Amino acid sequence: MRGVFLDLDTVSHHGDLELAALHQVLGEMHTYGASAGEQVVERVGNAEIVLTNKVKLSAQILEKLVRARLVCVAATGTDNVDLNAARRRGIGVCNVPAYSTQSVVQQVFAFILALTQHLREYETLLQQGAWRRAPQYTLLDYPTRELQGRQLGILGYGHIGKAVARVAEAFGMRVLLGAHSADDNRQGRLQLSELLKQVDVLTIHLPKVPETTNLIGARELAHMKPDALLINCARGGIVDEQALAQALRNGKLGGAGIDVLSEEPPVHGNPLLAPGIPNLIVTPHVAWAAREARQRVIEEMALNIEAFSKGQRRNRVD
Repeated sequence: MRGVFLDLDTVSHHGDLELAALHQVLGEMHTYGASAGEQVVERVGNAEIVLTNKVKLSAQILEKLVRARLVCVAATGTDNVDLNAARRRGIGVCNVPAYSTQSVVQQVFAFILALTQHLREYETLLQQGAWRRAPQYTLLDYPTRELQGRQLGILGYGHIGKAVARVAEAFGMRVLLGAHSADDNRQGRLQLSELLKQVDVLTIHLPKVPETTNLIGARELAHMKPDALLINCARGGIVDEQALAQALRNGKLGGAGIDVLSEEPPVHGNPLLAPGIPNLIVTPHVAWAAREARQRVIEEMALNIEAFSKGQRRNRVD
């Protein structure tokens, strides 16, 4: 089988991943660092296997991939592929679930700890010479708090949410689970307004769908404690970014750690990238990207392709 990886640079950084597993299951493989939409049909050519992370495969493009039999997505989400069109064309689509769980959990707690311990603020004080001038052995400008006994709210209790809960419990935190819709009556789930009032930290692990878009807006933020933290390592657009920026500026929220934005890259700007927003850490969608997680994507894609070659369904989403 011939395969084409359309955007390898979204997974591999300067060749830091081993691609042997893919080469082993594909008789021939061509890789491109990135591919614009108008380049896709030509680059795929007569390949049977299309490997991609974020390249959009619309119905119009899929109709022109005359030999394609399988689209292998280097991610859990498959919103860049028109699944209905793939189904009509008889093209299978598979993804890679749960590959980045530990990487995301680390990012969640990196945010929580950095914000709770005021690491950036204390580093700034040191760079400004405040410790050298201090009349005592320590600085207490930014009081910190212990996580033990604090309440962590989780929206989205899949692989990542469950792993976050385990680490939270190791810190001695109490875990609360939230319902993300009014008709979610599962046992042990708190309605969103009730959850928000109680939590000291809220962490989001939901997909972005119409029901979750702007799930956390100005009204929801107003329910939260003024010293609570909000963490979003899921998808941009679940949190109303303008409302969050305003809440932080007004001291209505204790802090936020944000790894995802509604537009990525944010070529048109974003309210959360404005200067001077206090107690905010924004990172460029890197929570998933530990090297081990990225290598795991490659290995899992190879296993998906191998299963397909044997007539088996593995991680199929079509």
